[in-house]
Amino acid sequence: MSLPKPPLREVVTIDGTNVTLQVKSNPIEHDGVLTGQELFHYLNIFDSKFQPSNYNKADGSPLRLFDAKSVKIDVSKRSKEDMGFWHRNVDYHEVIICVRGALRWETEMGTVVLKEGEMILIPKGITHRSMLCAESLPENVLIELKVAEKLTYVGDNK
Repeated sequence: MSLPKPPLREVVTIDGTNVTLQVKSNPIEHDGVLTGQELFHYLNIFDSKFQPSNYNKADGSPLRLFDAKSVKIDVSKRSKEDMGFWHRNVDYHEVIICVRGALRWETEMGTVVLKEGEMILIPKGITHRSMLCAESLPENVLIELKVAEKLTYVGDNK
């Protein structure tokens, strides 16, 4: 005797509020996407085609992957030199996520070593730079989000 299958649920987030829908079938089982496929992107940021101009030179730029008025998403790969200058972004908060290697971030608010799996938020207007450190690898890979709106930390809210 087989047990009845529980109803399928789909949770939709609308303006930060979760709405739970009961659906009759799996929402991803379909005959294919007819329009809008260009909105879906799957990227391997370790692929050599995603090599920004800051790969060998610290004064190069990270590679812009996505661009919107309020958010920009870049991949940065530091390999050989320190960032020999200070940077201050007055338009965007910078969320930096280390996905490979490690870099030392010197800021007006203190110095931290950012390692794989860690992230840092550098608020608008804060002077900072990245430097190689003992934990750095031959290739240090970062995802950088530039966010125009005010960010509120809610990570400890359960």
